Amino acid sequence: MNFKITRRNFLTSATLWPLAATMPRAAAAASLEPVKRVGGPMLKVSCNAYSFAKLLGTGGTGSLKLVELAEVCAKMGFDGFDPTGYYFPGYEKNGLGVPTDKVIYALKRRAFDLGLGISGTGIGNNFTLADRAARAVDVQRIKNWSEVAAKLGAPVIRVFADTQLRAQTWESASQGAKRDDVEKWIADDIRACAEHAGKFGVIIGVQNHGDFIKTAFEQIALIQRVDSPWCGAIVDTGYYKAEDVYAEMAQAAPYAVNWQIKQSPYGVEKEAEAPTDLQRLLKIVRASGYRGYLPLETLSPRSGGSGYDPFKSVPKFLAELRQAIADTA
Repeated sequence: MNFKITRRNFLTSATLWPLAATMPRAAAAASLEPVKRVGGPMLKVSCNAYSFAKLLGTGGTGSLKLVELAEVCAKMGFDGFDPTGYYFPGYEKNGLGVPTDKVIYALKRRAFDLGLGISGTGIGNNFTLADRAARAVDVQRIKNWSEVAAKLGAPVIRVFADTQLRAQTWESASQGAKRDDVEKWIADDIRACAEHAGKFGVIIGVQNHGDFIKTAFEQIALIQRVDSPWCGAIVDTGYYKAEDVYAEMAQAAPYAVNWQIKQSPYGVEKEAEAPTDLQRLLKIVRASGYRGYLPLETLSPRSGGSGYDPFKSVPKFLAELRQAIADTA
């Protein structure tokens, strides 16, 4: 790995060493090894279906179907796409339903005909909840969808370690539990998912998307605690909460099994004033030796309005990302 370690990053990391030494072995990230890669970076671009969320509709109830989205992605020039589980017929937000094999294989065949790889998939979950029974339902849902991922040929399924309810924090969701206790039960749940997913050749990707994982150190520490060869990091470029978000990306990059490339590292409302420095990001990706898909995800503003059009935003961002890939080659 050819990482550029600045004096500032070194000193920042050094301040954490005494803390890591006092942590339980499983909680310290120091012994987690980066993904072993050879051959230098090799990058492909994928489209995350969430970019078309409103058109797809939960459970495939929208005006746009996943098979049609695959065709859209092929026309736009993507190498692959990420059919998020939310948009399959049979998806149940609070249940265990999965699509039929007929639906799964029809999408897989169409993607093949279009020359599209299926870069991954994902579903919603909340492992910060104090309610053990509710977490158990999410564990089973992820297990079920790991089998769907295997049938699709998706190598990775994204899961959250964070609270996804905007009205709550991980502290309120856990009913005031200590952070180490919450991290332990999150790790136990993800480990159970990884053990099952691994039987089907599917990797559990832990995405930093919420308020429990704010830094790469916290993300890597959690994955270390899971301690499974079938678990790695999804580097969401729009959700680190730290002074230097690019330093966080660089720290997590060696452990990435997939990415989520966002238009701003500071959230959807900052896209105009603080867009992602794609060249800087691509240099980080290349320095890690990453070989695989870079799924991009465009977002509609949380404030609502009718200004967001994925048929304009997605190809524009795709062109910008491809230019950054070419400029950093």
